[in-house]
Formats: sequence, structure tokens, C-alpha cells
Amino acid sequence: MPLHIYRLVPIAAPDDPRWDNAPSHGEILVRAASPADARIVAAEAELDFLEVDAMPAEGTSTRMASAFRSEKLYTVIEAGSEYGFTETGERGVIDGLVRVDTIHPTQV
Repeated sequence: MPLHIYRLVPIAAPDDPRWDNAPSHGEILVRAASPADARIVAAEAELDFLEVDAMPAEGTSTRMASAFRSEKLYTVIEAGSEYGFTETGERGVIDGLVRVDTIHPTQV
């Protein structure tokens, strides 16, 4: 399956209350198969409850709660080669910082 470069860009205002539940990572670039896959790639880069000793654990993933999955928080734009990356390579985040502090101490 061919991969493409996608930009995930925050579109909600910085004071939008939805950011309280899913913090912004700023803009990132991913190599993915489609715009929907780009959201999944970005969400997979975040820390998940299953990766730490935190509640709810016991098989409950937090991937679906990622800000990247929300069309009201992030938009996905296909990018060309203007960012210096080729479509050849591994599927994943290729530029930008995906925070790993999405699980707050009060949730542990």
C-alpha cells in the first residue's frame, strides 16, 4: 500500500475546553496510507494507559481519546515534498513532537 505525507494541524482555539481532555501536540507530520490512517499513526505515538501502571488499564486503551482522532481539534492535510520528506519509508510520525505526558498523575 503506498504511503503519503500528512500534516496534522490543530484547528481549535487554544482556550477550547476540549484541549482539557486531550492536550495539543502542535503540528506534526506523519507517513500514512490515508488521512484516517494519519490520525491513527499519530494517536499510536502517544502514551497509552496500557503502557503504564495506570487506571483504567485491564485492557482498556485510551487511543480513541487522542486529540488527533478529533476532527474538532485537528485537521489532516496531505503534504507534498515541500517539507523535505519522501513518501518512501516506514509508516509513522516523521516530524514534530508527540507528547508523552497525556496521562496525568491524578489518573495513575
